[in-house]
Amino acid sequence: MTSNAMMWMDNRFTTPPINPGPVGGTLPAEVEGAILMAKRFPRDQEDAIERIMAACRRAGLARGGLCCWSRGGSEINGPTIRLAEAIAQNWGNIQFGIHEVKRHGGGSTVKAYAWDVECNTRQEKVFQVPHMGTTRWGARRLEDQGDICDTVVNQGARRLRACILGVVPWDVVEAAMEQCEETLAAHADTSPTALARLKEAFAAFGVTQEQVEARIGCSMDAVTPAQAVRLGKIHNSIRDGMTGPFEWFRSAGPPTPPKGAAGLKERLRKETAPHEPVPAVGEDLQLVRQQLADLAALRDESPGDCLFSLQMGKLSQQQDIEALDAVGLERLHARLSAELAKGR
Repeated sequence: MTSNAMMWMDNRFTTPPINPGPVGGTLPAEVEGAILMAKRFPRDQEDAIERIMAACRRAGLARGGLCCWSRGGSEINGPTIRLAEAIAQNWGNIQFGIHEVKRHGGGSTVKAYAWDVECNTRQEKVFQVPHMGTTRWGARRLEDQGDICDTVVNQGARRLRACILGVVPWDVVEAAMEQCEETLAAHADTSPTALARLKEAFAAFGVTQEQVEARIGCSMDAVTPAQAVRLGKIHNSIRDGMTGPFEWFRSAGPPTPPKGAAGLKERLRKETAPHEPVPAVGEDLQLVRQQLADLAALRDESPGDCLFSLQMGKLSQQQDIEALDAVGLERLHARLSAELAKGR
């Protein structure tokens, strides 16, 4: 097996990917076997549709099965990757997944595919995924294999959804969406517990309760079942990367400061008030540690001596950068970046 051998990263419901043989040659045994089994046990379309409808009657799938996005000033509903997977599983004789073909130059070549083995209809999408993540200081290169795998899977989810929808008849997809709508209407939950879960779900994407309330035009405590369903679709759309939070929610700007003498007193109070240190983030510490090691190597010093000279005695050689709060760590990061740029 070569170093560029395909890495199988299908979801847990699929079979291993089948690679066709060379053009003009004989089919591999697994390809021929899959085709023969599909012909021997063809899908019963009526039974398959009933299974799909039964799956869409489950409240759990219905809540995560629909998303929405804006196009031309109008709102469009569509199936999520979770609903697309459920449709493919119950339609039968379909293989689908995400395939990392090879890694090169700090990125991956990835293929998403869906193959209707019975009808011999196949959809493929090949795309590039850079091994980059984002932090509050900007983009950074991913080194951990788990982070790289997560990034590839997340980037491939939308392409996989498109591939599945390309091999399943659209009227079947529309029927599944309609059933999900009926299930959501019958099981819309506006209890305090459900609304608290919804707030936490949006908070994970940096959306505040005030922004959600501005979107729906009322307090979260007064949300109607229809509004709860719509917010769920918006959350699914953001979660799957179909849209971004900024497309749905206005940025919460700072409050308007008071004017006149009251405003002057407020500014003076803030300037003189002691600032409570903010803990530093683990990945930020790791980034600064690496920068410090690189600069120490350039200067032919130990990292402790290098840190002591940069901080001008604020930290002793026995102390580490963990003694800094987030603000101090950010300043050290900027200083290290400038010194590294000069040294290189």
